[in-house]
Amino acid sequence: MNIKRTKEEIKNTISAYLLKDELGNYEIPSIRQRPIFLLGSPGIGKTQIMEQISKECGIGLVAYTITHHTRQSAIGLPFISKKQYGDKEYAVTEYTMSEIVGSIYDKMEQTGLKEGILFIDEINCVSETLAPAMLQFLQCKSFGNHKIPEGWVIVAAGNPPEYNKSVREFDVVTMDRVKKIQVEADFTVWKEYAYAHQLHGAVISYLNTRKQNFYQMETTVDGMHFATPRGWEDLSNIIQVYEKLGKSVDREVVEQYIQFPKIAKDFANYLELYYKYQTDYQLEAVFEGKLDEILLKKVAHASFDEKLSVVGLMLSKVNEALGNAVRKEAYMELLQSYLAEYKQVTEEVTEGLDGQQLFFNICQKASVEYRQKKQAELLTREEEYRYRQVMKILEEILQKMKLLSLNDGKACFQKAKEAFEKENELYEKVWKEAEQKLEYAFDFMEGAFGNSQEMVMFITELNSNANSVAFLQETECERYYQYNKELLFEDKRKKLLERME
Repeated sequence: MNIKRTKEEIKNTISAYLLKDELGNYEIPSIRQRPIFLLGSPGIGKTQIMEQISKECGIGLVAYTITHHTRQSAIGLPFISKKQYGDKEYAVTEYTMSEIVGSIYDKMEQTGLKEGILFIDEINCVSETLAPAMLQFLQCKSFGNHKIPEGWVIVAAGNPPEYNKSVREFDVVTMDRVKKIQVEADFTVWKEYAYAHQLHGAVISYLNTRKQNFYQMETTVDGMHFATPRGWEDLSNIIQVYEKLGKSVDREVVEQYIQFPKIAKDFANYLELYYKYQTDYQLEAVFEGKLDEILLKKVAHASFDEKLSVVGLMLSKVNEALGNAVRKEAYMELLQSYLAEYKQVTEEVTEGLDGQQLFFNICQKASVEYRQKKQAELLTREEEYRYRQVMKILEEILQKMKLLSLNDGKACFQKAKEAFEKENELYEKVWKEAEQKLEYAFDFMEGAFGNSQEMVMFITELNSNANSVAFLQETECERYYQYNKELLFEDKRKKLLERME
């Protein structure tokens, strides 16, 4: 399975394992809930999807890399206790609670979440002394004498032996007690993730034209050479930060993340051209509505690789604008939900109405919801930022009420309404700017390429970005719908992909 299908299957399994009957018992008894065992090459996202799944399912997550643990920390430390058997007292060896099991109970106490995922990474790379404990863990769902709490689903991950010399093969008895999923790298799925998480346009456009470099593993006389999805994402992050610092990313920097010299050199050359084309074709001016006929003719007669790079640059700018608009809309919806609740409360309260106090209560509610979700680790980075933005504007409204000594319900609501309308004006401005940038991009694409394979790529990539699709569903861009209808035929896409290969 690719990582997207794997994520879906894990979520389905969790739903099945946590389903209860009318008496409150799990439909599948704990002993029959097979641990999920993910087997796949390193760097393809096995670990990362666990955080996504726990947030989306609203359950806890406790994660361990088992190679960092000893037998004592996994099973617990022995101690001598006294027990009475018949009329005699005996000294008996017992064990303290496993650190891993204890962490589950800590998570339950901290978050209030009684169900969750226990994720054990690199499970097939344990030491010789810990191997029997891992077999017991997979077979009996326990470490030593301490069982994993009911409602906690076990997910384990490991690498195939060709990628790690420390790998231990599990026997048939163990493998017959796990739900094994073979995970494979898939660029198409990763690209959806890359767009959603705003990875650098150069990385996405480069891999669009060189998919074979997305995931590579090669053993040479100089050691292992590799390029992984994890490496590309981390490289993207450093490029974005270096741009803010005004620093350049050269081949030496690329090789620190893409440890495959040939691919690193190729991408470094591509990145240099990527920046060059941005200047040569004056793309900043394009998004201000200024088109240069000479430059349009130049790109129209450029090499295929150069054309694709320019299209990639256009997509990067457009997707950024559309994504910002969609994120601003999500912020407005969250803000509106709290202000709508405030309006409802002020309408329901007829006696002793203190509009400022009621608004303070709304601010407190938002703060509590944010803290609870953050503590339970149920917020994505984007969701956390959105909550903080909303709490900031709510606090600003409350401070204005205090400054003006407003207590009257209508006056307080009017002040909140004014603040919302001001935020809404900013939102509409961002939305209109995004619409305008999309139109400017189409002006450039039509002027340079017309109804061509480059336009096919432009439309196809817009359709690959979830944020862009969400934006386009809510706006009227006639040219997008026109080209989408005319150009996205399977034969044209097939020819383009073949040529890109």
